[in-house]
Amino acid sequence: MRSPLLLATVATAVLAALARAQDNAAAILDPEKMPRPETRAIRATSKIEIDGRVDEPAWRAAVPITEFIQAQPSTGAPATERTEVRLVYDDARLYISAICYDSDPRRGWITKTIERDYPGVISEDMDAFGVGLDTFLDRRSSFLFLVNPRGGLKDGQTFNDGTSRDYGWDGIVDVKTTVHDSGWTVEMAIPWNTLRFDPTRAPQSWGVNFSRRVRRKNEVAYWAPLARRDRIFLMSAAGTLLDLPRIPTAQNLWVKPFMLGRHVTLAPSPVGTTPVPIDTGYGADAGGDVKWGITPRTTLDLTFRTDFSDADVDQEQVNLTRFPLFFPEQREFFLENSGTFTFGDVTAPGAPRSGASLRDFTLFHSRTIGLRSGRPVPLWGGARLTGRAENLEFGLLDVQSQAFAGGAAENFSVARLRRNVLRNSDVGLLVTNRQTTGDTSDAYNRALGADLNMRAAQYLFLTSYVALTRGPGTGGEAGRLAVGWRDRLWDASGMLRYAGDDFNPGMGFVRRTGIRHWYGTFGAHPRAPVPGVLEINPFAEADYVTNLSGRRETWDGTLGFGVTFRDGGVLNLRYDDRRELLEQPFQVRTGIAIPVGDYHFREASATYQASEGRMLSGNLGVSGGGYYYGNRLTLNGGVNWQPNYHITLDASAQHNAVSLPDTSFTADLYTARVKYAYSTTLYFGAFVQYNADADQLVTNLRLNFIHAPLSDVFLVFTERRDVSPAGRGVLERFVTAKVTKLFAF
Repeated sequence: MRSPLLLATVATAVLAALARAQDNAAAILDPEKMPRPETRAIRATSKIEIDGRVDEPAWRAAVPITEFIQAQPSTGAPATERTEVRLVYDDARLYISAICYDSDPRRGWITKTIERDYPGVISEDMDAFGVGLDTFLDRRSSFLFLVNPRGGLKDGQTFNDGTSRDYGWDGIVDVKTTVHDSGWTVEMAIPWNTLRFDPTRAPQSWGVNFSRRVRRKNEVAYWAPLARRDRIFLMSAAGTLLDLPRIPTAQNLWVKPFMLGRHVTLAPSPVGTTPVPIDTGYGADAGGDVKWGITPRTTLDLTFRTDFSDADVDQEQVNLTRFPLFFPEQREFFLENSGTFTFGDVTAPGAPRSGASLRDFTLFHSRTIGLRSGRPVPLWGGARLTGRAENLEFGLLDVQSQAFAGGAAENFSVARLRRNVLRNSDVGLLVTNRQTTGDTSDAYNRALGADLNMRAAQYLFLTSYVALTRGPGTGGEAGRLAVGWRDRLWDASGMLRYAGDDFNPGMGFVRRTGIRHWYGTFGAHPRAPVPGVLEINPFAEADYVTNLSGRRETWDGTLGFGVTFRDGGVLNLRYDDRRELLEQPFQVRTGIAIPVGDYHFREASATYQASEGRMLSGNLGVSGGGYYYGNRLTLNGGVNWQPNYHITLDASAQHNAVSLPDTSFTADLYTARVKYAYSTTLYFGAFVQYNADADQLVTNLRLNFIHAPLSDVFLVFTERRDVSPAGRGVLERFVTAKVTKLFAF
């Protein structure tokens, strides 16, 4: 591998030198050196009607904010399209309007959906106007609101300068948009009690930033300028909203009861297994949630007889490794404020590749609560207390499950403490306890961790943690140290990670234990002097994993080359040279095992993701090469068609063909998804997935009607069916009707 690595290093240096010369010649402004802007809001002297038309006298009296600077594609250049933002307030609400002018409105705006809390993190696949509000002026946290031209709203909270993001948070916000011959307009009214702030400060100032995305140009511009790698939730670089007066506050108490009816069908347990005692047939239930803003910085959430029947179903995954798969959280209660409890292999926004992610290790993974083997476990209820005090962030969570399917009732508790240090850094502790209740077994699992996340300089990142777990007669430790550098041209990082044989976070997830893991990468991401290309990213990386006695288990040396096109498309090429030592056989499929041995194989892959801002987009990937002592070919592709902002059609397929000297097999997945948004308050979704490897068909149908702010009617049908020739038919089927209603006091 010496020659390819040397060649890659030389090529990277040459490309970077050319790109640096080009950037120096064409540079306009450095966003990171520009002063942070300031603005003020004016008091409304007459009523403002939220109708998407900025025509009231208060709007005409407000001085517009117009100076937006590009982050991409031409970092530091003025935005190519004019945006006018105005801020107005009264005793009840903060009003924000934006007139998004367009020099060529006939080409239209890209609006993928009008669904509330639409998919995607920061609206990268559509036109959008964004607002970030740092209401405590701590330069770390924000309330985030993103609106597209047809009124689709996504809101959330961000913490630790965007390292933790909580899109499960929902606020009461009144938003309307209009489109016209000159562009499009948004009007937004945010009640003061939707936000959290210190009412004793008067006057007070908030951090603020605004963003505008023009998707057909792949252009993103900000009022407070940001670098190409940064996003609106980087509050340390935000501007300031000055001199807000004393704001009247109301008691912040939300009560959200629910009622539901359901019908459950389950297949009989296979012969020779213990029957699962689950109620089938018709049933009804009721419960609810309470949210109380105890203080401006402290919130208590209570949940009673918690129900998750309206959550998205898990997507099937193909596993050809000897390690467990990670499935993300889908349930609303646990998604909200999830960033507070994040601990593990994190990667800060804008940081380079780090060699591990939360899919490799997280000390707290909320899917350990209320789920067993993918099947829901009923919960009596729980409580969550989250808040901030000066430079301190804290979170407490306690949930009690019911005895279920022969398993004992359990109590789950988590405590998180994080202190902000320096300008953009934090240190913290996390404690978990999982313990059976209601029996004499006294089974428990406890974990303790300490972590440090530091942005030591403008481009230097450091993350580390140590953690330990304890259970009856067992215990283990884990740790990590990672350092990364990413400036406007270069990126590099190194990591050392350790996990003991008996490290077992009972409320978390760890992919691999009994290892020492070294990782390093080096690359560049220059702008390319090629028409249609925004950025190229040549890189090399290496993974080296040993067991605790120092014997090599895994080696993976990679050469990669990425291309980001100006239209938003992305091409990635990579070549991997791998070695795997198996000291025990592992069963890759029923009756098919990879034997003990030291294997050396190579693999090449190519993936292309077309611009998601088009009506018709898609992705295609192919990888092939060795697989232990055989060969593997993987083909995957997907297509997304959005004829208008009401309808989204998705289809994807993955084909895996494995050939071994003594056998061969395939493992395929086929997925289809339909979404129809009749309006911003009425949606229908259908999801169907066929796992050809397991001969199972999963179907999920969901109708959602928002009949009042944050109040819903759900009709949900979920079925898992065995479609093999000798199959058992329906394995499980849940039909649910659920109604929620929010009462705000």
